[in-house]
Amino acid sequence: MQVQVETYTGHSGVEMPRRFRLDGREIEVSDNLDQWPGPDYHYFKVRGGDGNLYVLRLDESRGEWELIMFQSARSEAAPAAKLDSGKQPSGHV
Repeated sequence: MQVQVETYTGHSGVEMPRRFRLDGREIEVSDNLDQWPGPDYHYFKVRGGDGNLYVLRLDESRGEWELIMFQSARSEAAPAAKLDSGKQPSGHV
């Protein structure tokens, strides 16, 4: 999915995402978590101001950005199953 990305020049001279538009919403990048190069692309794993995780890909030859991956903050914070400490295992008294 193509997205519009506003960037800034990072300390290594690489264009870093600052904010992007997705489905009419503007999402501020709160953390640049990781980045890595590909053959003709540059990938950025970011956390949005909405708490969600995104992987954006820059096609360096065309100057176009795409959303490659999305993970909702809710799926990260799924509650762990709780053990009922009052139950005795079956077969034990």
